Amino acid sequence: MNDPVRSVFLPEELFDTIDWICEHCRARYSWILRSKQTKSTMPKKAKKKQVTPERLMQFGFAYAPPLIIGAAASNKVFDSLESEPKTVEQISKETGASERGLRAIMNALVGLELLKKDRHEKYSLTPESAAFLLSKKPGTLAGFFPMNINRLIPLWLKLDEIVRTGRPAESRNREQPGTAFFTELVENIIPMSYGGAQLLGNALKLAKVKNEVHVLDLAAGSGIWGIVLAQKSPHVRVTAIDWAGMIPTTKRITQKYGVGDRFKFVEGDLFRRLLKKTFGALKSGGTIAIAEWLVNDDRTEPLPSLMFAVQMLVNTEKGDTFSFNEIKTWLGEAGFKKVRKLETPGPSPLVLATKP
Repeated sequence: MNDPVRSVFLPEELFDTIDWICEHCRARYSWILRSKQTKSTMPKKAKKKQVTPERLMQFGFAYAPPLIIGAAASNKVFDSLESEPKTVEQISKETGASERGLRAIMNALVGLELLKKDRHEKYSLTPESAAFLLSKKPGTLAGFFPMNINRLIPLWLKLDEIVRTGRPAESRNREQPGTAFFTELVENIIPMSYGGAQLLGNALKLAKVKNEVHVLDLAAGSGIWGIVLAQKSPHVRVTAIDWAGMIPTTKRITQKYGVGDRFKFVEGDLFRRLLKKTFGALKSGGTIAIAEWLVNDDRTEPLPSLMFAVQMLVNTEKGDTFSFNEIKTWLGEAGFKKVRKLETPGPSPLVLATKP
């Protein structure tokens, strides 16, 4: 399938950022507990860990950070602060957004540590927002959050019905309507794959190769995996395969990164026998690299991969997340050897295997 939909925040990171929302609830609840303890005449016993609603309250407000970031990106808040610190009034005049609305979301962004505010009420970018939320920077995530609001969240709101029927709200692993969805998605999630692609290029020692290396990028999407490998060496040649409607997007992005002349594009669709076909296409000693959200064998962790399985439920007919051992078995059945993991930045390692 195409580049997977991935959440920028891990759930535990989201919960940490919204503690301020529940502060009043926690204080009030703690006061009630203390009052009950003072009045109690029961003999003292070993203290048990008190069950509180705090964690559930945090779950309840976990939707807020991505919506706040998306609203700020759509209203050009981060772009407005690129040159210098500014007040809410200055940003309002520059963007046309209301002072009330800007003040609310910008103070929240200070709490999220994506903006700073000085004693003169001027706001400025943090290193993180300067690196990833300016719209004109390569690999920006500025477009991901508005896209998340418009494309991903509406289908998640139908989750109760999806669970009841076992059917996706919209099957996006089909060429229609998948092409429109992935055309918008793939460029916005490039930063999620960029670091892993860099490490893959290093692991394959591409910078030292003397002869041509041929890369087959299946369900290429943005093409970022092939792009990064091509940047590692002028000897790399990439064949990118994806739906016919996706190829113009892949072409445009490869040209943007300056390696379009070393790409060949093939229109096609991919099905279950993919691993055996890939094995047949590789030369002896060739390597397959699989980017996937891995779960453990019991499907009890890690949490981001378990939640991504729900993403597959919402958006596909049969999509899921899989364990390393499941993928290792499939690779072995296809004929691959030396199946191993390559640790990368992001939610999951790469799975590598070699054709004997």
